[in-house]
Amino acid sequence: MTTAIGYALLMTFTVLLSYTSLSHGLLQDPRRISHGLSASGKYLTRDELWFNQTLDHFSPYDHRKFGQRYYEYLDHLRVPDGPIFLMICGEGPCNGIPNDYLSVLAKKFEAGVVSLEHRYYGKSSPFNSLATENLKYLSSKQALSDLAAFREYYQASLLCCFCNDSLNVKLNRSGKVDNPWFFFGASYSGALSAWFRLKFPHLTCGSLASSAVVRAVYEYFEYDQQQIGESVGPECKPVLQEINKLVELGLKVNNKAMKALFNATELDVDADFLYLIADAQVVAVQYGNPDKLCVPLVEAKKNGSDLVEAYAKYVREYCVEVFGLSSKTYSRKHLLDTRITPESADRLWWFQTCTEVAYFQVAPGNDSIRSHQINTEYHLDLCNSLFGKGVYPEVDATNLYYGGDRIAATKIVFTNGSQDPWRHASKQTSSPDLPSYIVNCHNCGHGSDLRGCPQSPMIIEGDSKNCSSPDAVNKVRQHIIEHIDLWLSECRGVLRSSM
Repeated sequence: MTTAIGYALLMTFTVLLSYTSLSHGLLQDPRRISHGLSASGKYLTRDELWFNQTLDHFSPYDHRKFGQRYYEYLDHLRVPDGPIFLMICGEGPCNGIPNDYLSVLAKKFEAGVVSLEHRYYGKSSPFNSLATENLKYLSSKQALSDLAAFREYYQASLLCCFCNDSLNVKLNRSGKVDNPWFFFGASYSGALSAWFRLKFPHLTCGSLASSAVVRAVYEYFEYDQQQIGESVGPECKPVLQEINKLVELGLKVNNKAMKALFNATELDVDADFLYLIADAQVVAVQYGNPDKLCVPLVEAKKNGSDLVEAYAKYVREYCVEVFGLSSKTYSRKHLLDTRITPESADRLWWFQTCTEVAYFQVAPGNDSIRSHQINTEYHLDLCNSLFGKGVYPEVDATNLYYGGDRIAATKIVFTNGSQDPWRHASKQTSSPDLPSYIVNCHNCGHGSDLRGCPQSPMIIEGDSKNCSSPDAVNKVRQHIIEHIDLWLSECRGVLRSSM
């Protein structure tokens, strides 16, 4: 996640690289497009705006720029001094501002909403190729500086007070008057939200860090050991373990037939296929739908039905049809593809894990649900295969730089779903300046405070009514509201006193 964390030492790149290697057509003037609720209702807006972002924030000599996509929704904004909520986009394309619980908060606080796409992802790629040497500038540290530069640009603060598209111009006011800002993020972008408050406390009144993976983890066995096993329960866990053994045996008996059952014949490396098998188990639990996984499998076990067939049916009908899980995601041929495509996020996120945060989801030493072939050596081999020998995740340096789950910041709300396997990489202890809340319910998974439960990429909503315990979700949301209200009020006092 950051060049300062050490992977820059592993690669060679020169500032004298020709400007023509930057992706063509992205050095655009910012353009203002009308906004409004999208026809589908899933997004507040999908109208694209562009910002000319600095490629390397840490070089005094490299002044190259690239086009970074962002969105704005100002329908709820109280003019001229209402707050600005910045939703940070994470490790994937940013296709708009979702109409989830953030829109409820924006309406309540009379806030404008902006969202910035993460560098390299989606349409915000600085280069035409994702070759390893071009990924030098893909890091969390650069991403945080992107956010700071964008925030200053959009607000028309110190460095950008003469931008034609500045907020001061839009609100028809003169002088340097800052609106109070509040940052939001979930998962990796939740970590960015927390880290931004840590590194740039003067640029945001506070942050919501939902399911924020602030602790880089080299061998993340807790993902399975402490969470998946607990969440699926004592009946389902042994069934999953049996399925795993049957799949491994099936690979030895008839390799092609076993992979064909899961439409994964393109996966030549057996361990890559077993990673797919493990991830498919996780999808239902992580996103708040463990019953989709366990009910049919436990029933198949009781009925004496073919467990592998039952599991393959779950993968096809739920993981593939609902979540769009594809064996292609695990294909090394696909991950080696340096072209910019809609699926480039797979390669890009592996680069970030291979250089900064790891989160290697290895099989626990005992009582494992996933194959023991998914170990540390597997992950390191994959990293070297994709990005060259010597690539290594500087986990200790990452945690030293940001503080891990002992982050020394203030005014950050941490939230985690009780069933989310990623919560063990988040901050779960609470203090007055860093409150942390667990949303406790049977189907409260990843980012349930913002997205509700259960979740699906096809359904973007923040309604808590489908959670097994809506009161648990609403209670945490009320805490979030109280903290935002308090910190915005304190921030306004500081802003007024500085005028």
